[in-house]
Amino acid sequence: MLKLLKELLKTGDATLRYPFAPLPVKPGVRGKPEFAGKNCIACAACTIACPATALTMETDPKAGTRTWQLDLGRCIFCARCEEVCPTGAIVLSDNFELSVRNREDLLMTAEFTLTSCRTCETPFAPEKEVNYVIALLIRAGMPWDDAESRRAQFETCPGCRRRADVARISRTSLVRLAGLPA
Repeated sequence: MLKLLKELLKTGDATLRYPFAPLPVKPGVRGKPEFAGKNCIACAACTIACPATALTMETDPKAGTRTWQLDLGRCIFCARCEEVCPTGAIVLSDNFELSVRNREDLLMTAEFTLTSCRTCETPFAPEKEVNYVIALLIRAGMPWDDAESRRAQFETCPGCRRRADVARISRTSLVRLAGLPA
């Protein structure tokens, strides 16, 4: 028996000391998604890509807000949200310890204000998304003045744009039928 104890002491620990000592994590481990609200444009690409529906986005036109929510209790850590996010607002960390006492502690939320349509005043798109599109145009080489002149187009809801296009096409068709110069 003494010989066995001596051998055990010489061998040392056969298992990890976790949870009493930190567990070494290898690079590339997919852990808890970290959300950077300042980078998010509320485009909802992550909610569409999430196979577990852990990510949801609800729009409240009366309040003029869009609410983003992540339920870590449903998350399967697949990293699809990280892959599709155009601004890098979601990144999977190496934190895998998610035990909590209350289920509500697994919910992360963020709220974004919506831009109102210039024509009908209905909130329809996040302000940050409109600003992101303008910034993309400038980054692609469009002069700042030209990009800003298109802001009115981006701040008009699809319904009002559709009605304006139909009216413009109708006027053009009538001019052509009458034989007048366009």
